[in-house]
Amino acid sequence: MKITFYGHASLGIEVGGKHIIVDPYISANPNAAHIDIDTLKADYILLTHAHGDHILDVEAIAKRTNAVIVSNAEIAGYYGAKGFQSHPMNHGGSWNFDFGKLKYVNAIHSSSFPDGSYGGNPGGFVIEGEHKNVYIAGDTSLSMDMKLIPMRTKLDLAILPIGDNFTMDVEDAIIASDFLDCDKILGYHYDTFGYIEIDHEESIRKFFNKGKDLMLLEIGSSIDL
Repeated sequence: MKITFYGHASLGIEVGGKHIIVDPYISANPNAAHIDIDTLKADYILLTHAHGDHILDVEAIAKRTNAVIVSNAEIAGYYGAKGFQSHPMNHGGSWNFDFGKLKYVNAIHSSSFPDGSYGGNPGGFVIEGEHKNVYIAGDTSLSMDMKLIPMRTKLDLAILPIGDNFTMDVEDAIIASDFLDCDKILGYHYDTFGYIEIDHEESIRKFFNKGKDLMLLEIGSSIDL
């Protein structure tokens, strides 16, 4: 499994021979100006919720690639009504896709489209690939629901928001990693706006002091699991 960070909460995941894009907010992010969305491969687009900083480039990518948009029922229906391929899910539900098993799990946040349309309830995803398992938290606070995830799935990586203000901060993300029984963390949802700027060295140190590994990737960089 290969995971690429495209800035903010945008990810590329290669698993099972398929290409997945998560929450594409790239073209309007000045920190990701070197990423050309027209070159990104996508068989699926996973959306955690409907906020503009998570769906900006969905239509452009889906129109070019014919990717299937996977999200909660309301978001999937929104794009389905526009003629895009979609797969609706809801909290606690799983589906066996050709890249692996995908589960839609709880997140505590809000969710509405930029045009004011109802975006359902926000969520996160657990991907169980052939060899590795990953949790993508989406925008969320710390939640006791996170303790449920390792009861079903042994995680190799947890992708957690750490920017504070709109989501968890670093300290809460450390607790989340305890709840998830996962000490390997990829941080995201930070530095895009003034509200969510972080001290990188201090954040990494705080995780290290708890015996955990926080990775903060350069935009466009990847890790292999």
